Amino acid sequence: MDLVQLEIFNAVADAGSISAAAQKIHRVPSNLTTRLRQLETDLGVALFIREKQRLRLSPAGHNFLLYSRQIIALVEHARAAISGEANMGKLILGALESTAAVRIPTILAEFNQRYSGIQLDLCTGPSGEMFDGVLDGALSAAFVDGPLLHPALEGIPVFDEEMVVIAAKSHPPILNAQNVNGENLYAFRANCSYRRHFERWFQANDAVPGHIHEMESYHGMLACVIAGAGLAMMPRSMLESMPGCQQVSCWPLGAPWQNLTTWLVWRRGEKTPQLDSFISILPINFTPE
Repeated sequence: MDLVQLEIFNAVADAGSISAAAQKIHRVPSNLTTRLRQLETDLGVALFIREKQRLRLSPAGHNFLLYSRQIIALVEHARAAISGEANMGKLILGALESTAAVRIPTILAEFNQRYSGIQLDLCTGPSGEMFDGVLDGALSAAFVDGPLLHPALEGIPVFDEEMVVIAAKSHPPILNAQNVNGENLYAFRANCSYRRHFERWFQANDAVPGHIHEMESYHGMLACVIAGAGLAMMPRSMLESMPGCQQVSCWPLGAPWQNLTTWLVWRRGEKTPQLDSFISILPINFTPE
């Protein structure tokens, strides 16, 4: 088993076919086929289930992929440290919209000043998309709502968020979900962890929301709430950053629903030198594991 075999295995696992992987890593398909066969012979297991023109990871292949990625990441980390390239390369971060808007702008500015050789790209979306992006390898790391439960990921808690329900200015007090039973909500798509948190708050209080209108931005939610069309939930920090925040009433969810923690997560064993540099400037008061 050698590094070339591992790189080929990773490429085929990501691409799902020999031909697509060959194009990606600029090798001929026959070379990839031979190398994979040699790797499977060396390990004594079939890493792929072969179906016509596509390959699916076998159970053994899924297990081996985790170790293969860790090995490649460690080798790249070592090369970067020895060659002095730790402050070069690319870092692709994902973030919840509220985190990107309120929590990390100054952090991104400091990172760009301190590590100007690293190209940092940022994309935003609901937590489900961020998790998928990290697991698929499209994102180096992402800020998501915790707790961190996926066995293929590791990370650190970074920000605490106070979650609030916002309603029209004239709305009666909201002390629990029974006070808003049946009222319409404005929220992100179903793969948003904040939306799921809001729905669980209703369930815990034996209440049900009315129609859930899916929105693309907090500004759209706020506008609808100001107009008296329903309710929304968001971090207090996000609400206070938006023009018009004084035109709504704001109610904490109450324990145990009031506080959520935002984590920075990455694939287990694949913390790159670029990500280490980013973590070094985060406002955390402990040393990451």
